Amino acid sequence: MGRGNATIRVKVRNLITGATLERAFTSGASVEEADVQKVKAQYLYRAGERVYFMEMVGFEQIELPVDLIDEGVSYLKDGQEVFIFIFEGRAVSVELPITVQLKVTETEPGFKGDTATAALKPATVETGLRVDVPLFIRAGDTIKIDTRTGEYLERV
Repeated sequence: MGRGNATIRVKVRNLITGATLERAFTSGASVEEADVQKVKAQYLYRAGERVYFMEMVGFEQIELPVDLIDEGVSYLKDGQEVFIFIFEGRAVSVELPITVQLKVTETEPGFKGDTATAALKPATVETGLRVDVPLFIRAGDTIKIDTRTGEYLERV
């Protein structure tokens, strides 16, 4: 912007409160990096509004509120591995794998017809998640789902 130092606009997230702020820094400014630990864990089970994981190294149990994972809990099945980010001894975020493979438990039979585009139908997978799938998918099939968008990718 004209004369003067260059500025960099960034969005930062408070790891404790979860609030997102927009900040501007001048070129050459330094920011202290947060000391965040990335722990590999395995999903165990869900009980009400709590989700339980087991740390893969120390085998300690980690209890998290469901709202920390949001809709990501619909992609978790027994034994699913995730990464949990810990800041100052408190879990602040859960990183799901990019894709998960889930078994279709319920879907309507698909009938081929005169469709100009790829026809989709609703299906329910083993975790209770509802996904739109192509007509050829049947109950009992295993499908791959993108956890970032919640979309069907392919039949496994």
